[in-house]
Amino acid sequence: MYRIYAIFIGILITIMVTFNGTLDGYLGNYLSILVIHLVGLTAIAGILIFKKIKPVFKKDVPLYLYSGGAIGVLLVLANNISFSTLGASLTLALGVFGQLILSSAIDHYGLMGMDTYKFHKKKIIGFGIILVGIIIMTIY
Repeated sequence: MYRIYAIFIGILITIMVTFNGTLDGYLGNYLSILVIHLVGLTAIAGILIFKKIKPVFKKDVPLYLYSGGAIGVLLVLANNISFSTLGASLTLALGVFGQLILSSAIDHYGLMGMDTYKFHKKKIIGFGIILVGIIIMTIY
């Protein structure tokens, strides 16, 4: 079931990058990011109100964990800039490759407080196949 969720995430990310990149063409980099995040804020506020959930901020949460919002802004900016030049498929393929590299390091070394999942050398074959695919996508 979790693999189906992961595929669904990929589908939603593709739609999001396409919509965000297209909106960027109309509004420009910074205004589009503001609109995107205001729409997201409005959506989650509506969900919280509808479900009658009162947000509770815990005092023991390390401050750096809240930086995901700022990273999200940089992510949307980079996606919007890349989308206009590379298109959706190459932007996402390169993004996924970057995610593979960093997530493998996070898993293997237990970075950022995560549990460790040892990197198996056989995964390099998969990385290589993906990289060859990206190179082919770049050429053609």
